[in-house]
Amino acid sequence: MRKSILAASMLGLMLGAGACFASTADDAMHEYEEALKLTPNLENGKKVYRVCTVCHTPEGWGLESGAYPQVAGQLNTVIIKQLADIRARNRDNPTMVPFTSPRLLGSAQDIADVAAYISQLPMTPHNGIGPGIDLEWGAQVYKDNCVECHGENGEGHLEDHIPAVYGQHYRYLLRQFEWIKMERRRNADKQMVKQIHNFTHRDIRAVLDYVSRIRPPKEKLAKDGWRNPDFPKFARPSSIHSGAGYAIDKRPTRPVRPQ
Repeated sequence: MRKSILAASMLGLMLGAGACFASTADDAMHEYEEALKLTPNLENGKKVYRVCTVCHTPEGWGLESGAYPQVAGQLNTVIIKQLADIRARNRDNPTMVPFTSPRLLGSAQDIADVAAYISQLPMTPHNGIGPGIDLEWGAQVYKDNCVECHGENGEGHLEDHIPAVYGQHYRYLLRQFEWIKMERRRNADKQMVKQIHNFTHRDIRAVLDYVSRIRPPKEKLAKDGWRNPDFPKFARPSSIHSGAGYAIDKRPTRPVRPQ
């Protein structure tokens, strides 16, 4: 009898957790679809992005350490989807949680605005890359497994909010890939989770090294030495190759939205 009660309780907990996850995914998709219908305001997007500069840098280039990704030049649908997912707790990212709170990132309009602002920023021409020792194998793994979704040149897919991966830091790609493989990123595409399930250590390192070396289109790259003129007085790391910044899983000091 006690075993039956325990089993029923466990089943109830699992069903409840499943309903909770479904709810967060639905909430995120609702806000994503709402934001897509709005006309972005770049001026407001610039204002909202000010709080993001602390981690992603004023240029949106992140850090080679992998603590923060390059977001500049990313597809706006991808940025909207990830912000909505983090806000709805459909993606676990303790560092980003306070930055996506309604107090800082008010409405779907703010999400649409900041995504539009970020997506038009030029990308660094010098992102972090891998060791370069197994690129031929990496190219083959990419061709066999990744092209269909991320595109031949790593350009992603706008309508399906599949991220552009060209020009991204190798260490960030590595960290996220491993989290997806371990099913630690709950909003990861289920097809991708299945696709990479049997990837070996060599496969992962080689393909992500190859991806980190895919160059974005020239028109999306910043010139050497470029600094975002919208934030002339903001502090910057000495280099995107710096290891400075919050630890990956450390919650930052509670931020304050700029006035």
